[in-house]
Amino acid sequence: MPSLLETCKELFGTDNLYEILGIEKDSSHKDVKKGYHKVSLKVHPDRVHTEKKEEATKKFQTLGRIYSILSDKDKRGVYDETGDVDDEDSVPQDRDWNDYWRLLFKKVTEEDIKSFHKEYKDSSEELEDLKTAYIECEGDMDDIIDSVMCATIEDEARFTKILKQLIKKKEIPDFPAFSKEGKKKKLERKRKHEAEAAEAEIEAKKLGLDNDKSLKALILKKQQTREQAAEDFFSQLEAKYAKPEKNSAKGKAKK
Repeated sequence: MPSLLETCKELFGTDNLYEILGIEKDSSHKDVKKGYHKVSLKVHPDRVHTEKKEEATKKFQTLGRIYSILSDKDKRGVYDETGDVDDEDSVPQDRDWNDYWRLLFKKVTEEDIKSFHKEYKDSSEELEDLKTAYIECEGDMDDIIDSVMCATIEDEARFTKILKQLIKKKEIPDFPAFSKEGKKKKLERKRKHEAEAAEAEIEAKKLGLDNDKSLKALILKKQQTREQAAEDFFSQLEAKYAKPEKNSAKGKAKK
């Protein structure tokens, strides 16, 4: 059976535990937990295509083992000093890492989403995200709306107004895709979003899903179409809202 470091090399292309979590060696415990949560969201088996589920499961399990080492002061100290880990002393590989993950991070609720949407809209954070999306998408409003969190077709007029002001101030470049976009493309975008909304509603009724789940289903469908598995609205929201549960893992185990 391959060691943890060998498995890391195979799955992530490196055996540097800090690099896999996207953090530095001197990162705090809080940063370790944040890094683990962010990366594990990207490979969570429930967020990827069926054909990628097996690999995602292996990565998710491996990330759990990595966190169990870097979150333990003694085990982390040994790894920092020797660059190796004691596989015999590590937690069992067959542990239910999904349950472990849920003990560490709370689940995002519909109220969390509504609250975040309210705070995010017209905030400085949304403005920065809009500017970044505009530049990365080179002014393509279709991609901008898909890139900015919480954005829908209803935000297009507001985004357009903001971006025109930023262009006028020379804070962002004037991309032809934005300033010279034709009415036909705008109409196609509106029809596309209306069709997606109608499709999601129909599928929700077929499956007996509530609004929250039907929205998730729609977003997953859009991900699969564009090959952007895991990098979705809910992943970003969950990363922002991730907090330890009030009860410890030990306390919950007793219950």
